Amino acid sequence: MATLAQDSPAIPSTSDDRFFVRAAMVMTLTIVAGFSLQYAMGRSTFLAPPLVHAHAFIFMGWVFIYLTQNLLIGAGRLNIHRKLGWIALGWLFPMVLLGCLVTLAMERRGQVPFFFRPLQFLVFDPMTIFFFVGLTIAAVAMRRQTDWHRRLHFCGMSLLTMPAFGRLLPMPLLQLWAWEAAFAASLLFPLAGIIADLRRGGSIHPAWRYGVGAMLACFVLTEAITYSPVGTALYRVVTAGSPGAAVPPLDFAPAPGTALMTGRS
Repeated sequence: MATLAQDSPAIPSTSDDRFFVRAAMVMTLTIVAGFSLQYAMGRSTFLAPPLVHAHAFIFMGWVFIYLTQNLLIGAGRLNIHRKLGWIALGWLFPMVLLGCLVTLAMERRGQVPFFFRPLQFLVFDPMTIFFFVGLTIAAVAMRRQTDWHRRLHFCGMSLLTMPAFGRLLPMPLLQLWAWEAAFAASLLFPLAGIIADLRRGGSIHPAWRYGVGAMLACFVLTEAITYSPVGTALYRVVTAGSPGAAVPPLDFAPAPGTALMTGRS
């Protein structure tokens, strides 16, 4: 999020700028829609523990920072974009910390959503955050090459749409492949970017290969750990001495008789 260009006056928006601004808006709407639906359906509550509220604040804060950064670039305000970028970079630490803490709390309470395997949830939630951070740091490292910078950021942000798709898709009907379905949906965003590149210039920017490659690596590594002895050992360590220890790591919990409430105390 930190484009370290020299201060400059406003510049005209290009077709590339327009695509990323519009895509950032669609991503934001997707995420807001997912979590709004969760609340409207009675599956979340403002009475959740403070840890959940802190996680939600930091996560949504990043979403709006990402949208703002794209809007600033679209308006040619590189000087403000650069300054906000350093705030965004510092935002990564609480995102990782709170994201992992919420996952651990749900695992230990035995409150993983019934359409996810508990062990898979334990792996894919942090793994998604780690790969998001990796792509974001790579984007910052490529900040002087705007074409690379924005595409790597875009792929990282695409990973963060998975929780929204997890609330928009009919997950109970996709139980066997719920996480895989959310991941596949997140790939629609970089696919749109690839198509936009082809329509504009007739070729695919190489940044997409690295960004999508990282996303696929996240998927493969998650699946590999989930169904390995390493994953089983990790699950035992995390849930030891808690109600979650009694939950089989790869079995789906029975569907609840009432609305599934996330973030329970």
